[in-house]
Amino acid sequence: MPGIGLPWVKVKIDTGARTSSLHAADVEEFERDGRPWARFTVHPWQDSDADPQTVECPVHDRRRVRSSSGHVTRRLVVRVDLTLAGRTVPAEVTLSKRDRMGFRMLVGREALRQGYVVDPSRSYAGGRPPKEIRRRNRGR
Repeated sequence: MPGIGLPWVKVKIDTGARTSSLHAADVEEFERDGRPWARFTVHPWQDSDADPQTVECPVHDRRRVRSSSGHVTRRLVVRVDLTLAGRTVPAEVTLSKRDRMGFRMLVGREALRQGYVVDPSRSYAGGRPPKEIRRRNRGR
């Protein structure tokens, strides 16, 4: 998500989810130039609080989202550009608490609908992170 300063986040592709979802901590709503904005912290590494990134984005929407367990929550939605497999596409992303989940982000079918094909038999089809990023995260 280059537009918000995140060079790499390990994601899970979820064709069952309509919208994409990002693990966001310390979500705070505020107003800028008469419009609603959100400030939140992203911890890009799984099982780690290292390298937190504070992000500010305009609020695009608020939606009721049903989790896979059937629980309904109301979430803020922001628009960000996602770079997947070398292509950048706009995506609506809900802000949620995913600290108990294996991946800090889910990419849903609305983002994937923009020209991607999902092969469930493959992992890292878009490539692995650059070695310097993998080295930096080793042992965390």
